[in-house]
Amino acid sequence: MGRMSYVSAYFHCVFSTKERRPLITPALRERPWPFLSGIARQNKMKALEIGGVEAHVHTLLSLPSTLAIAKALQLIKGGSSKWVHETFPEHRLFGWQEKYGAFSVSVSQLETIIQYVKGQEEHHRKLTFQDEFVALLKKHRIEYDERYLWD
Repeated sequence: MGRMSYVSAYFHCVFSTKERRPLITPALRERPWPFLSGIARQNKMKALEIGGVEAHVHTLLSLPSTLAIAKALQLIKGGSSKWVHETFPEHRLFGWQEKYGAFSVSVSQLETIIQYVKGQEEHHRKLTFQDEFVALLKKHRIEYDERYLWD
């Protein structure tokens, strides 16, 4: 324990299904979240909240100092995609989009983000995923080129 560092690294991560296909059906909806949480745990991350709708997912992750966000999402997306294919053979077209959004979160905002992730169903009655994603990019002052955002 003597050489331990103390790190607070929280990320609100957003990624969609390939081509934003509505593959996370209501029947499938609750199944992947605990699995994603399990992948996080196995890799020394904590998933504080996971939720989403037909074509995308939000995760609020706490990362250890030794894990880069790109690696964290590669583990979560790769592991869950493989699991969906093995568990639900009818979802052979299932896959995640390569791109993602990862936004740092201050400890003071954790509860707000947890509520936001929990409210996805209701949220998307009014807002498309594309509009939500662009709003997150703007809020976090991330530059983007509209031409390459959705390929």
